[in-house]
Amino acid sequence: MNYPEKELVRKSRNGDIEAFESLIQSYEKRIFNIAYRMTGDREDAYDISQEVCIKIYKFIKKFRGDSSFGTWVYRITSNVCIDELRKRKANVIPFTITNPEGEYEIPVADRDKLPDEAYESKELSEAIRLCLLQLEPKYRVMIVLKDIYGYKYEEISKILNINMGTVKSRINRARKLLKDELEAGNLLGTNPSKK
Repeated sequence: MNYPEKELVRKSRNGDIEAFESLIQSYEKRIFNIAYRMTGDREDAYDISQEVCIKIYKFIKKFRGDSSFGTWVYRITSNVCIDELRKRKANVIPFTITNPEGEYEIPVADRDKLPDEAYESKELSEAIRLCLLQLEPKYRVMIVLKDIYGYKYEEISKILNINMGTVKSRINRARKLLKDELEAGNLLGTNPSKK
């Protein structure tokens, strides 16, 4: 944790609202992005982001500094997302296929591609996003943290508070499930009848 953040955490723990607002501003976009990728819905992501900020404020005095503040924030975010998805387990994916800002696509289209290639890449990105939303939350969070945000196994272990072996096996399982979803939709150029 860099010095200014450490100082903001200390002041926030002592009840300094301005310090807390400054601290949250540096994480709010990442919190929203994780929530959006986990839920697939902007409104839900906004609500979850608000809930995460409230929880951070409520529990910041309990932050001991065993991990980085960012790891602690992402752990809270992941837990709130998973809790929300469990609450609506029977209807996990109520969304439409819209993505007006493009900043949430997976993977980002190559700017050097021809228009038809860029369109196909955008379609694939949307398909991957939709298939990702089909996964159980415990697997979805693995893809989001490892493959989208690029966290290391150790960081994911700390964020989710699970052992390294579980992290590795869930990432492998999540990737296989995502691949199966893509193949089932004939999105990887395979023929599902040949499975």
